Amino acid sequence: MVTIADVARRAGVSPSTVSYVLNGRASVSEATRRRVQRSVAKLGYHPHAGARALAGRRSHIITLVMPLRTNMFVPVMMEIAVSVTTTARRHGYDVLLITSDEGPEGVRRVAASGLADGVILMDVEVDDPRIPVLREQGTQAALIGLPDEAHQLSCVDHDFATAGALCADHLAGLGHRDVAFIGYGSRTYERHAGYAERTLAGFVERAGERGLSFLHRPCEGTYAGAAQVLDRVFAERPGTTGFVVQNEGAIGPLLTLLRTGGRAVPRNASVVALCPEQLAEQQTPALTSVSGPAAELGRVAVEQVLRRLAAAAQDTAPEDERVLLAPTLTVRQSTGPAELS
Repeated sequence: MVTIADVARRAGVSPSTVSYVLNGRASVSEATRRRVQRSVAKLGYHPHAGARALAGRRSHIITLVMPLRTNMFVPVMMEIAVSVTTTARRHGYDVLLITSDEGPEGVRRVAASGLADGVILMDVEVDDPRIPVLREQGTQAALIGLPDEAHQLSCVDHDFATAGALCADHLAGLGHRDVAFIGYGSRTYERHAGYAERTLAGFVERAGERGLSFLHRPCEGTYAGAAQVLDRVFAERPGTTGFVVQNEGAIGPLLTLLRTGGRAVPRNASVVALCPEQLAEQQTPALTSVSGPAAELGRVAVEQVLRRLAAAAQDTAPEDERVLLAPTLTVRQSTGPAELS
């Protein structure tokens, strides 16, 4: 089936320009209009009737594609979703929510329907299969996450590489030399989740620069999973005194296991977590943590989509924005000098 993206490629214009020609937008030059019309005739493109009916006006709806995974930390997901909704409302937009378990076909269905003016994707993978669908449909979109390739899209994310580096710097500065990085479950890395891969990469690079001896162990985020990982860590590196945890489900079990195993925090082991501040403050002892503003992700993503829509309405190429939000390290009671260990 011939798509609007096929017509755009043949005519050498953007998919949005093809849409404007098909809907009689006066802002398109006559030369461009003729070029598009020739491509439509040559390829035999026929717009969907429903799309034609909707194309002449905006729906003032933004679709939010939200993850629905058992290992996701729900409070953060909800904070982002609420921010997207409230920001969109301030600009006169409503939000249509679909879940990411529908995959590329769910994104294609929404983009092709014309129900939404733009799309925001959450839980973006390094090589996300949903992204080509957005380009194919000519959809104006923002990603909450950083893929390897994001042209014709905008994206916003926490600077996870810097977050990982901050953890390594903090423990190295306290004199720790043997450190364990307790990550998400193995499936998170197998699907190349950007937040997990980039944090680990930032930690590994900085740990090497700081002369840390380290190992990385995925963890399923349960008490049993944390116990198994901790046993492996001390079997392989009995002198480990520093822990970096990027797995909200493993934080409580890890602290309990260290305590019951005779390793007081921070006297015998220092723990720094990549997690929301509220979660860090609820632990005993309160955790030194690296975090970023979750609500800011939602706000920036909505504004990126709106800027892309405004540019497309003027028949100009939208700017492909890339925004990385700086992380913050907050020192609390769970980390201390290695010499006390």
